[in-house]
Amino acid sequence: MNDSKKLEHFLHAQVEHWNNGDKEGFLGCYRDIAENGLDIEYVGYPKADPWVTLNAMWDQEREKIRIDILAAIVSGNEAACHHRNNRTTGEPATHTIELYKFENGHLSARYFIGR
Repeated sequence: MNDSKKLEHFLHAQVEHWNNGDKEGFLGCYRDIAENGLDIEYVGYPKADPWVTLNAMWDQEREKIRIDILAAIVSGNEAACHHRNNRTTGEPATHTIELYKFENGHLSARYFIGR
């Protein structure tokens, strides 16, 4: 599978695992694609260990959010996604724009979180 296909598969599989409540599958998507390293940046927030970030995101938000992919565009080894994060609590949905770059087994992700 070429890098574009790996990235496209990752984009959809991680959301599927999130929505299904499959933490191991969700984290496995990141482990599988980022075999040579992972960087995650929540734009506007301090840098943190990506695995701590993913686990905290799951533990703090998973029960409250179901994700709809509004757009997932892959161009070569980069991708942009627009997600609607539907709140199970009845609060208004939030939106994220997510930018990914996949190069030599290393994944970089930048998350822009709308309020």
